[in-house]
Amino acid sequence: MKLNRLENVLDSMKKANIPQLIISDPASIFYLTGKWIHPGERMLALYISLDGNHKLFINELFPVHEDLGAEKIWFSDTDDCIKLLSENICKDKPIGIDKNWPSRFLLDLMKNNGASSYVNGSFIVDKARMIKDKEEIELMKNASRINDMAMEKIINLTLEGHSEKKMSGLLLSIYEELGAEGFSFDPIIGYGANAANPHHAPGNSTPTKGDSIILDIGCIKDSYCSDMTRTVFFKSVSDKSKEVFETVLEANKRAIEIIKPGVRFCDVDFAARNYIESKGYGKYFTHRTGHSIGIEVHDFGDVSSTNTDILKPGMIFSVEPGIYLPGEVGVRIEDLVLVTENGYEVLNKANKELQVIG
Repeated sequence: MKLNRLENVLDSMKKANIPQLIISDPASIFYLTGKWIHPGERMLALYISLDGNHKLFINELFPVHEDLGAEKIWFSDTDDCIKLLSENICKDKPIGIDKNWPSRFLLDLMKNNGASSYVNGSFIVDKARMIKDKEEIELMKNASRINDMAMEKIINLTLEGHSEKKMSGLLLSIYEELGAEGFSFDPIIGYGANAANPHHAPGNSTPTKGDSIILDIGCIKDSYCSDMTRTVFFKSVSDKSKEVFETVLEANKRAIEIIKPGVRFCDVDFAARNYIESKGYGKYFTHRTGHSIGIEVHDFGDVSSTNTDILKPGMIFSVEPGIYLPGEVGVRIEDLVLVTENGYEVLNKANKELQVIG
């Protein structure tokens, strides 16, 4: 296992009075071991204990030959894997459970009197993953560099008048050419009125003069995610659309400018939201300002009005205000931002100023 990360998790477990923990989320298991295992419907459980008795319960269908720093406990499809798990944990102590562990496993473990009590232990690894180490920061920067290049290429392709769906396919080819492993999420590509739907799924629409074009794209590189949104206009931009764009751009910049250790996530949200509201578009900003990102495109933690957690060096999250006028225009501008010791670093370098294509 990656010892520094494991030590941080064990320290958090001790502070939270959780002596043992079951981790089932493949992304969190990768974070701690450096090994991806995708179990499908089968049980996968990394058991971590303060006494150092770490074990990985894994189906024989998934051969893992590396030393992952935990004893491997193998089982077959016909074995009672929960019985096996319950025999290897401390029955007289509480245990933390992963929030994503299927109830069919948890309920069976409880029936087997696996532990004295059960608590949601996901916050232990979730919060550890929020603070990126040097290796992770470099991987995130590299993924964003690829995304910057992909954004430039896909913007240029809008001139050819492809459908939203065709653009999505072209983007996948671009990522492959640039050495990425694929999408970090299904891209959101919307023209005109479709851009006013924040989570529009690419369809058969083609761009017409004056359309705003939202390009919300991200790739995976070396198991880390990128995410960025740019909005451009096709051949012309109306005064109203330009006003909406400039409002969103200023909100994006104002939110980023206040980022530093000690600031709250909600303060970043307020910086963007208050500006948009001051321009009369408050009710058209319909989502939170951002989300944490790393191994998963939506890691634990968000930039919202209700999150009072404090920013710390090593955190990486999106800042993506938007305005969506139904049937008219949609604008979103998104950057990934790293919290540094004294402030911030924007990971995305792609042009986010007003662009009229064609």
